Parts: sequence; C-alpha cells; structure tokens
Amino acid sequence: MKLLITCRADKNITDQTDISFPFMREYCSRVGADFKILDHESGCTHEEGRWHYRILKHFELLQDYDRVLHLDADVLVSPKCPDIFQEVPVDCIGTVWEDQGSRTGSRRDKIRDIQKHFHEISWQTGYINTGVFLTSKLHQSIFQKIEGEFWESWGHDDVHLGYQLNQQGFKQHILGFQWNHMTMFSEPWNGSPCRFDSYIIHYAGAGRFDSKHRNKISQMKADAAELRRR
Repeated sequence: MKLLITCRADKNITDQTDISFPFMREYCSRVGADFKILDHESGCTHEEGRWHYRILKHFELLQDYDRVLHLDADVLVSPKCPDIFQEVPVDCIGTVWEDQGSRTGSRRDKIRDIQKHFHEISWQTGYINTGVFLTSKLHQSIFQKIEGEFWESWGHDDVHLGYQLNQQGFKQHILGFQWNHMTMFSEPWNGSPCRFDSYIIHYAGAGRFDSKHRNKISQMKADAAELRRR
C-alpha cells in the first residue's frame, strides 16, 4: 500500500517547520510513508496573504497514493507515536472531534452556519480538526469545492471538509485526543492530562500550554527538547 504524509507549509512559517519537520520525517521513515510539503498557490487566500485550502491537493494525491495523512505545520509527532495507518481502518476517515468541553458551543455554531449557507444535511455534531487527518483513496471526492465555492468563513477547511464528509456519508474513525493533543485537551474538563503522554501534540491557535512561554514557537522549542529527552 502506498502511503503519504503531507504538510501545508512555505517559507513564511519556517520558524514552525524547522522544529516540526524533523519529527515528521522520522515518523514517515517509521511507518513507511513518503513526505510531501504542500506549498502551492491554492486559489483561496486570507489573513494577510496566507494561503488556505492547500489540503484540497489531496484530490490529486489520492490518485497516486492509497492513503494520505495530513499533519499541520505546528504539530510535534512523538518518537513513541504508533502507526496511525494501522490504527484507522482503510474505509474510515481518521480524525479527532473538536466540539468538546470548552469548545462545544462555538464549534457546533460553525456546523450550523455552513448548513445555513449551503444545505441542511442533518450534521449536528462532530467538528473535525484537519491538523491530523487521515483519508484513503475512496474519500477523494471530499477534497473539492462545495458547489463551486470554498467555505470562507471561520473554520475554513475544518468546516468545509466536515461538511463534505458528512454530506457524502463517509464513515469516521474517531481518534482519541492523544492523536491530536491541542491545548483544549489539557483543560480540567478532560482531566488535565499531560501532553507528553500523547502521540501528537498540536500547537493550534495561540498554542501555549505553559504560560511562561511568550508564544507557540517558544513552547514548541521547549517541548521538542523534552520529547528528545524522554
């Protein structure tokens, strides 16, 4: 089976990728996957020229690969991370749901918003996070515009692809938070677990797990050093 791991990245975020790419490349070697950086112009740009929807390149990539895992540039893959391709059945989309705990209300608002814009599809729960997102060749059709449009409101590809996979009725394998450990999963509602016990740490948004760090880059550097020590 031909496997690929992708990451959306370009020269504007080398402060993140200088830290994260060595861990990703090591993981690729362990699981037998190729690695590809998605740095093309996607046709949809927001936030001071930052390109969105590069992940739709997976439509083409899934013509050549059997399974493709996407990882965000601001994730660290632990050296102890198991093989996610073995964890997720090939007929399922592997993802973590984000509409939990402190984010339940805001994320479900976005689920409703996109259905108001397009069509009601009875999608009520299950806000995906594409920071760790595994699909197979049979899921190729989700990586397209919806009725010729990008979802250009808050949430971007998380909401867009969530709509697509629910509309098309694909099965999901809901991963435990350990596969995409964002700051929300270190909150008291989830028992305040240690991120270093998880497989993949994701510094989404502000990305600061410890208040002593001034930004996510400082946090990532410190955590990368800690992962190497463990």
